[in-house]
Amino acid sequence: MAKAVHYDLVMADPTEPIHRQLGLTDDELQLIVEVLGREPNHLELALYSVMWSEHCSYKSSRIHLRRLPTTGERVLVGPGENAGVIDAGDGIALAIRIESHNHPSAIEPYQGAATGVGGILRDIFTMGARPIAVMDPLFFGPQTTPKQRWLLEGVVAGISGYGNSVGVPTIGGELTFDPCYAGNPLVNVLCLGALPTERLVLGIASGTGNLAVLLGSTTGRDGIGGVSVLASAGFSDDDDQSKRPSVQVGDPYEEKRLIEACLALLDEKLVVGIQDLGGAGLVCATSETAARGRVGMDVDVDAVPTREAGMEPWEIMTSESQERMLAIVTPEGLARVQELCARWEVRATVVGRVTEPDLSPDGEPIGVLRIRHGFDGEIIASIPASSLADDAPLYERPLARPSDLDARHAAKPEMEPEGDLRQELLSLLVDPAFVYRQYDHQLFLNTVTGPGANAALLKLAGPGLPESNRGFALTTDSNPRWCSLDPRAGTALTLAESIANLACVGATPVAVVNCLNFGNPTHPEVMWQLSESIDGMAEACNAFGLAVVGGNVSLYNESGGRDIDPTPVLGVLGLVDELAARPPVLAWNEGDTVVLIEAEGATTSLGGSRWAREIRTNTGGTLAALDAPAHAALCQAITKIIATQVAGGETVITAISDVSGGGLAVTLAEMARASSIGLSATLEQTKETFFGEGPSRFVVATSDLEGLRAALGGVALRLTTLGTTSGSVLDLGGISVTLDEVTTASQALFQHS
Repeated sequence: MAKAVHYDLVMADPTEPIHRQLGLTDDELQLIVEVLGREPNHLELALYSVMWSEHCSYKSSRIHLRRLPTTGERVLVGPGENAGVIDAGDGIALAIRIESHNHPSAIEPYQGAATGVGGILRDIFTMGARPIAVMDPLFFGPQTTPKQRWLLEGVVAGISGYGNSVGVPTIGGELTFDPCYAGNPLVNVLCLGALPTERLVLGIASGTGNLAVLLGSTTGRDGIGGVSVLASAGFSDDDDQSKRPSVQVGDPYEEKRLIEACLALLDEKLVVGIQDLGGAGLVCATSETAARGRVGMDVDVDAVPTREAGMEPWEIMTSESQERMLAIVTPEGLARVQELCARWEVRATVVGRVTEPDLSPDGEPIGVLRIRHGFDGEIIASIPASSLADDAPLYERPLARPSDLDARHAAKPEMEPEGDLRQELLSLLVDPAFVYRQYDHQLFLNTVTGPGANAALLKLAGPGLPESNRGFALTTDSNPRWCSLDPRAGTALTLAESIANLACVGATPVAVVNCLNFGNPTHPEVMWQLSESIDGMAEACNAFGLAVVGGNVSLYNESGGRDIDPTPVLGVLGLVDELAARPPVLAWNEGDTVVLIEAEGATTSLGGSRWAREIRTNTGGTLAALDAPAHAALCQAITKIIATQVAGGETVITAISDVSGGGLAVTLAEMARASSIGLSATLEQTKETFFGEGPSRFVVATSDLEGLRAALGGVALRLTTLGTTSGSVLDLGGISVTLDEVTTASQALFQHS
């Protein structure tokens, strides 16, 4: 199996052949020889090494990803481009993408997270969209050691430092703590952008004689082999210093100028195609644009502006230095391109040109990427572009169901002895405000509900967009506890939770993106988890009528030989037809009636619950079942009520939350804390009632119970009145806590800060 490593440090065993030092296997070398019809030189091997890395080629996951549904009525661009794009109506399109920057963030948390934001922004504006929202699902080990606190604080500072500076709001995310992430934190970033539909542009090179213009920052040695290396190999604490040079360094102010310059070029239709320089740098951008257009491309490696002396061609071609884009422009438009870029103080350098494809012996066109010293100088590398961009080896790796899974399913958490349920509830309360208060979530002034709500809701408005009364909602969700027990069912349940979150703000789901964070793909159990998770996502998307429009696979998330729990993160986009008022949030009013609404037949389980994992350290049990049609019907009913309210209609629901991590008791505590008003309720006195988790359940508060019943009419459900809001105590019968205790417990995790 290829295991990519940092080029400057590959000489740990200088007796190894160079292709192995670069992370290529003997079989892969033989395939390269067959493609080229000759032995490759060192530069060509370096280019194949990064482009055939796990991160860039998805060689272990592509065979499984093909099973996902990717088309739909609103889908304008699906997987394979820099971002997925959907039609939002009123002449507006939305581009959405999610990525990981896990390994760089583990080594240098500030820059790793900051450049993760920078990279995802470029994925969005390369489609012609202005980035208008960021979300950040984050996963760390327990905050009990200085290193874990350093990782958390560095990552949060990197996201806020870059996002706030470049001017894009961070509107929500997730925060998960578990021992499995202690050696390998996960930093996922989602970005969404908006564009007039006519400004949509793809990363395709075309037109013989057109020019490849490198926009933005100079190229340095920071980031050489960066994400393509670090995301393709596990590592341990001993590796931190040696791998530090692979972490890119970001400049948000350069990124801001680059955004404005690129959008100006697109507005004037000066760009034939455009591509960001992300993983694998210039070789990725040039080979992918050429392969998509089925054309050749000559690249003058000497023309690339560098910021370090003596850089070798392979360093220039594979550097992942940040804030760079590659635009394909006509020779006639070059002067205007340079003029606009100068206005925004953005460097614009011609580094290549589009060429006619060569012909194979069978007469088939083959676009060739040629690296030269000078435009008409010596050719130092010559490679079919598609062999880099599209034709990496495809591995059907062995799958094996974990041998201990049956035993874990049999280890029922409900058999645990009784504990202090009051203290256990307080221990499950975490207020992530320490994190999201460092983010500016009101940039552009479009945010209607931001961090802390079930889903973020924004007005669909921005510079250059047609007028619209619509809104859009975003949520990111994951549940590694569920997926470690049953990755197929756990992933489906995660999508169900996302749909419920969108329902809470009145949004109808329209598209899914995913970031699949898994362990070492050479471990058959990990590949089984990945395959099962993809099948669970596919089945749920088909059941709910949703398309997957893009995603990312992050493998080799292991440390010290331990794989993380399977952690598929789902980002789901929803639309609101008319947005005129704020939706209800968690906070209820004095005197409200609190009601539990469940789909008929909905069940819960302590298996995979936060209570079992965090309080009792029990990783066993089975998950609650998902009835997809019943879940969809309930969510549609909730969506209809809330959508009526946000359109300016009658208020039936004053507060709402889906019941998710921590179960009913945690949901009620979070709503009481948000409103600073207590609740007197009588619940069945069982651990499963308090802390069991399962789909298709909402807690709502209302001042018009009969109106709520009427609005829900026609849907098969269970409606249980829990109690009335008042006072400063949350009394659930067997558990009684004051709101002061709830607030103190919620903030305890971050008191060190």
